[in-house]
Amino acid sequence: MTHWYEGPLAAFDTETTGVDVEEDRIVSAALVVQDAAGGRMRVTRWLVNPGVPVPVGATEIHGLTDDHLQRNGRWPAPVVEEIARALAEQCAAGRPLVVMNAPFDLTLLDRELKRHRASSLAGYLGNTPLCVLDPRVLDKHLDRYRKGRRTLTDLCALYEVVLDGAHDAAADAAASLELVRAVGRRFSSRLERLSPAELHALQAVWHAAQARGLQAWFAKSGTPEAVDPAWPLCPELPAAA
Repeated sequence: MTHWYEGPLAAFDTETTGVDVEEDRIVSAALVVQDAAGGRMRVTRWLVNPGVPVPVGATEIHGLTDDHLQRNGRWPAPVVEEIARALAEQCAAGRPLVVMNAPFDLTLLDRELKRHRASSLAGYLGNTPLCVLDPRVLDKHLDRYRKGRRTLTDLCALYEVVLDGAHDAAADAAASLELVRAVGRRFSSRLERLSPAELHALQAVWHAAQARGLQAWFAKSGTPEAVDPAWPLCPELPAAA
């Protein structure tokens, strides 16, 4: 029997103008699909002219400048619809969707859909359930007492996954996909009996517990930052009165 971590997977990643899911914009995105471990990866890329200035700090991370995006990027409205339809297609095909730090990328996509299409990610999924595998949540639960950072770069180094060209959406998505396979193999005795759908439900619980732990640590250290326990999407903020 082929275990889920050796079977079909899709992976999604974005590069953005910043880290605020409510206000920042997508400047590039990629979807990587692989039908089996070791198979050819099919890559779809999107480049977006966000219609707002790209901060220097963001450009320093992903290398995408205002000039490049204005010359080569497409307007956001059709792009975010294409992305949402592509993700919905993967979900309908039964492929688990690998998203590193899912609440960031999926929430930001959801807000872009609201901004440009007066819709939501749920609206494009319809009755198809979202099935997400988040290597950050999985690793943090399965190896919870390990010290150190858990960025994509750090996790790829730990699990010996090649990350060629970090902060390129396609490279990050491909590495995230291979990372989930590596996590599955390393912790096969704990994961192989679980279906991706069961793991999706468990990750929501695990992420909430991880968020509570981080919030408690912030409180103890006097850090005012709030940690959202929601996964894989953050709920919309209430509208101002």
